[in-house]
Amino acid sequence: MAPDTPPDQEPFPISYVAGRYLLFDPPTVAYARRRHNVIGVLIGTIPNLSQQNVFLGIPLELQPEEARVLVEQGHAYIVDDAAVHRDGFLEMSREDRLAYLRDMDEKGAEISREVVRRAKEKSEQALREKGLRPSKKINETTSTNADSSLFDADEQTGPVVKAPEKRLEPTYITPTTSYPPLSRPQPSHALGFPEVPKSFPLFRYLHGKGYFMMPGLRFGCHYSVYPGDPLRFHSHFLATGLGWDEEFDLLDIVGGGRLGTGVKKAYLIGGEEKGGKKKAEDILTLSMPSWNPALRPNKEDEKKPRVDVEPVRAFSIEWAGL
Repeated sequence: MAPDTPPDQEPFPISYVAGRYLLFDPPTVAYARRRHNVIGVLIGTIPNLSQQNVFLGIPLELQPEEARVLVEQGHAYIVDDAAVHRDGFLEMSREDRLAYLRDMDEKGAEISREVVRRAKEKSEQALREKGLRPSKKINETTSTNADSSLFDADEQTGPVVKAPEKRLEPTYITPTTSYPPLSRPQPSHALGFPEVPKSFPLFRYLHGKGYFMMPGLRFGCHYSVYPGDPLRFHSHFLATGLGWDEEFDLLDIVGGGRLGTGVKKAYLIGGEEKGGKKKAEDILTLSMPSWNPALRPNKEDEKKPRVDVEPVRAFSIEWAGL
């Protein structure tokens, strides 16, 4: 089992790219899933299997609700990936840039040598399986016998042309992360809270109870709620977040309850109770990150590191056969 340690340090950056919240670092992805119940969705193409979309890889796209929870609890911060990338390379010195390019060339040459070595071993193994001996390369510059060396020296009137040397084809590496060569973006340049849908209070409430959540579009709801990691458990609830005073069709409740019961789940609805009585077991007290003044409840008052949220009530519905 992998050690439950932070990737480098916490909080960790979440890249904001074209309206999406992405994680590019595999250790950070594993840590967020294992420690903070954040699953996300892999959207990257696997290099060796680029002609399919069944198995995907890095980056991991987070739901806005997942990014918001991580930021509110001080575990992560949002950075504008394009701006940070552009400014970082513009501010990089020439010496650092050349050192980075040399390092990439050395790694590419090492990979090329390894590829040639493995190909040679594979060829020799195939010959041995067929009962053949690997052919030894004969040196092109063979030595002549002593009797004809004097005459050959007189006959060589033109310039000696050397045989072209076989060069190793370089391997070009595409880095998967920008750190290095760029320095890690500082939390002081973080963006504000991500915009979230109206179902976010229910998401935050369930997340605080230790549940894992994935998008619930397959079942016509907001979230599929799991009691543990989805790799180990089936979902228990089909959750839909509503406003406390929001009107809804009774047939939606009937349909959700029947669908949930049909797939061995319960249909769950919930929302933020405006003006409700706050109880210790119903309310989550969130730790506000103190490293970014823009995210404090009051910029002038730095002595308010915490903010309370409204209580959330949830109701589960099951369809009983009559």
